[in-house]
Amino acid sequence: MAVIAIYSMKGGVGKSCTAVNLAWNSASHSSRKTLVWDIDPQGAASFILNGDRHKKDRARAMIAGDIKPAKLIKPTKIENIDLLAADISLRGLDRFFFELNKKKHMGKILRGLKNDYDRIILDCPPGLTETSEQILRNADLVIVPVIPSPLSERALTDVQMFLDSRRRKHAPLLPVYNMVDRRRTIHKETLAKKPKWPTIPMSSDVERMTRIKKPVGEFAPHSPAALAYAKIWRGIEKKLSKL
Repeated sequence: MAVIAIYSMKGGVGKSCTAVNLAWNSASHSSRKTLVWDIDPQGAASFILNGDRHKKDRARAMIAGDIKPAKLIKPTKIENIDLLAADISLRGLDRFFFELNKKKHMGKILRGLKNDYDRIILDCPPGLTETSEQILRNADLVIVPVIPSPLSERALTDVQMFLDSRRRKHAPLLPVYNMVDRRRTIHKETLAKKPKWPTIPMSSDVERMTRIKKPVGEFAPHSPAALAYAKIWRGIEKKLSKL
């Protein structure tokens, strides 16, 4: 079992769409039994995967240990993908982790799922918080969507500096340029500095995901965005095989 976190300090960088599309590639192209664990209280990944609203907000209670994960994990309409949906209770997750003061708590939950899944995709909340520290400490690989702009790149640098300052082993960071529009000068200039970074183009197909509630690979498998996600997933599998 491998844990892949989709994380960024900044919001609005396409994190949830990236999580859903990579999960689809894991399940469909690699035939991996895959869990999408949505930890972002906005619940965008849960919405795209058509997660049902719970009668009560119980996502935080599950993390606290009051409810078993199996009670909340639900199958999606996509073969090999299950969902552990987000809800509004996750807004208080940082305070919970701060008061708990157990750095390995998230790791304990993940280890409890290892016999049921080959890949766990974490859709993380933005920011550098107690929650993100738990996630970064327990992931095997961290995918960081970056819009090709100085501010977005600066946020990535801040995360790397923070992790290095902790002087602890942490998961490798894999930056991915997202929402790339090569017609824009700032995007072209930024991409030229890091030509080897993976890229996902700006795409109306990705925007349509939230309306039709399907990954791009399901309804536009030959689109540039779908092909980009598939290529990135192949790179992730190759990277995981070497860890």
